Amino acid sequence: MTRRAYYWPILIVGIVLIIAPFAISLPSKGSAGQDMLNNFHPIMQPASVKETVSLYNNTFLALKPVAQGGIVAAGEIPSLVTGLGAALHLSPAQVEQFLGSKYPAFAQLLSSFPQLVPVFTRVPPGLQHYAPLVSTMKANVTNYAKVDSLPNFNLFTWFFVVPGALIVILALLGLGLFQPRGKRNDVASSSEHEEDQHTT
Repeated sequence: MTRRAYYWPILIVGIVLIIAPFAISLPSKGSAGQDMLNNFHPIMQPASVKETVSLYNNTFLALKPVAQGGIVAAGEIPSLVTGLGAALHLSPAQVEQFLGSKYPAFAQLLSSFPQLVPVFTRVPPGLQHYAPLVSTMKANVTNYAKVDSLPNFNLFTWFFVVPGALIVILALLGLGLFQPRGKRNDVASSSEHEEDQHTT
């Protein structure tokens, strides 16, 4: 085997390094990955994640009993109005008018409860749904910081293409394909002469 023959596998490796990133759509995937990192950057900062966890645990979870109580309270409103009417000697309509004039915020809250029942019903499963998201964010702050510290994902294609191009050039030089035709023939003759000497 001539010395030039060793350059053919090197040439193939270089070509593969150039083609492979485009074959697997690395430019578009790398760009999408970088966009995702950029979009999550403010959300995944330690202070932001800490605030998210605090809001979930100390605010949203604390509102769960309110939502569950609101479902029950919505069903009790008619009897509440009837009971107040009997105690005050007022009709239900008069009770509603009385509450609206004396306690408008409370009256508005009572009137909104029936419409809020579907929302209240979804609060417990909603909290259960978001619990893994909050815990995952909390557990991956350090992991995100490590990934975010990597070079820009848009450069990943060039990490393959540039070395691949250099390897291709090296292989072509070794094969004598960048040399003038006359000199290339001399190199080929010299290589064949060396091969003849090895065989003899």
